[in-house]
Amino acid sequence: MSASARLSAVTKQLGPASGSHPKGLLAGEVSIVTGAAQGIGKATALLFAQEGSKVVVSDLDEKKAQLVVDEIKKNGGEAIAVSGDVTSDGFAKKLIDETVKAFGSINHIINNAGFTFDKMLHTTSDDVFRLILEVHCVAPFRIVREAAPYMRGKKPEDLAKNKSIVNVSSTSGLHGNVGQANYATAKAGVVGFTKTIAKEWGAFGVRANTVAFGYITTRLTAAKELGEAITLPNGEKVALGIPGRGKGAQTDGDRVPDIPLGRPGSPEEAAKAVLFLASPLASYISGHTLEVTGGRGI
Repeated sequence: MSASARLSAVTKQLGPASGSHPKGLLAGEVSIVTGAAQGIGKATALLFAQEGSKVVVSDLDEKKAQLVVDEIKKNGGEAIAVSGDVTSDGFAKKLIDETVKAFGSINHIINNAGFTFDKMLHTTSDDVFRLILEVHCVAPFRIVREAAPYMRGKKPEDLAKNKSIVNVSSTSGLHGNVGQANYATAKAGVVGFTKTIAKEWGAFGVRANTVAFGYITTRLTAAKELGEAITLPNGEKVALGIPGRGKGAQTDGDRVPDIPLGRPGSPEEAAKAVLFLASPLASYISGHTLEVTGGRGI
């Protein structure tokens, strides 16, 4: 397909510049969202469904994932839950196989699953360092690789589809962060991985972008004293949050001095950034890292 023909196909897909999307920005498309049982992932799954996408809600917590599916269906959407540990052998194949079995195709992969396991560099064990790399780098790699046969078509109808991969990074990956040698390294890797996908899969009409979040109100940014934790498949509990952060810092009413907008972002605001990158509104954006920080770090 020539460049002009591809442009014509994309323009037809987008519709008139002044037109709207009465059935949603992702109408009829199929989206996989990992880590979708809570926080940014849940907000993304709900928003994508609201915009017409069929959603695969993937999470380690099977019960919470099903609750998100139930909410989507209650609101008239289509969704399935695929639970499991993203780092386990065979999970990527399970996720892609169940997606295709349920919906027949894949348009978008949102690699959002992840957590922090903070320690100072000199006290971080090899196992803790490797675990965070497995979650944030190896797992997305396996999922994207497994989806290759369903996203790399070169027929005109394949090239005309809206297809994207959005990998979630963090400002820790862009600037580093005290106590997060493992997380910062992994999230920096996400950026390089995404740019490589953009270069290798662009010829198939697949866009790949990174979204780097700053301070978003999730359990990863709550006060550690609140006791939030994630239980790993081996039964180990990993405490989440930031030590010393007061409970009040989670409310939008409290001003955060180093953020120009003066407050943390909500999971719903974070999800809107992901939606933008996956939607036809970003049809000519690929290989980009979108910082969603309220202006922090500028």
